[in-house]
Amino acid sequence: MLNNVAGILHQPSTVVTFDVEYLVLAGGGGGGSYYGGGGGAGGYRTNTLSGLLGSTNYTVTIGAGGAGATTTSAKGANGSNSVFSTITSTAGGGGGSRTDRDGASGGSGGGGARDDVNGVNGAGGAASPSGEGNVGVSSDTVRGGGGGGAGAMASAAFGGNGSASSITGTSVTRGGGGGGSAGNSSNTGGTGGGGNGSVAGTQATNGTDNLGGGGGGGYGVGATPNGGSGGSGIAILKYPDTRTITIGAGLTGTTAAPAGGFKVTTITAGTGNVSWA
Repeated sequence: MLNNVAGILHQPSTVVTFDVEYLVLAGGGGGGSYYGGGGGAGGYRTNTLSGLLGSTNYTVTIGAGGAGATTTSAKGANGSNSVFSTITSTAGGGGGSRTDRDGASGGSGGGGARDDVNGVNGAGGAASPSGEGNVGVSSDTVRGGGGGGAGAMASAAFGGNGSASSITGTSVTRGGGGGGSAGNSSNTGGTGGGGNGSVAGTQATNGTDNLGGGGGGGYGVGATPNGGSGGSGIAILKYPDTRTITIGAGLTGTTAAPAGGFKVTTITAGTGNVSWA
């Protein structure tokens, strides 16, 4: 309908919005120590956010990975959440340690630790809230449990596998769970950046940064008891190539050349705002 104001005809203004496809991955959990469980992968969310407006700030935060445990009495630390606008991906859960043996809940749950002194197994952590990852698993008599991955739950001391996405134009697997510790058996992290659990005489490895992997669990014999740290998260934003993004202060990111009618911006660190013109 046309509006008549002071004898002049005016066309009503139209608000133009656009959609952004996103992948938001939180930081992975740290591995436990002394028969420690592997850390859970950071929460993994991917979908499309509709109705965004130009010249409007949208918050982005990239979650750090959690520190690996260094004592028997505290599990590995949870990672930190990652955020894009109204989307929050939940930090991965830390792996259990000998006397704090249950894995923590998170986007994916941490694995449980073996309390070899008292002969008790720790439970795996839950994937909470649901839909962002998978559970960690319990320890057994000789191994810490693996941390859950974005694409699959852990299996024994093996970390759960991550989930693949082609949002950038190339398939990349992210969100692998950390492997649990073991005396002398295989205990690798899940595909997509999960750290390997320690075996006797070796150090657990860290989850991979920007893949949100869980840290491996530490075995606790000799000088190598510590859990590995979780890997940091990432945010990937895909939007029409008619739009130009501004990446605000405090964020580290890059934008690929347009392809197929879209641009893709990858943000790897920091907290700040993005906006589009």
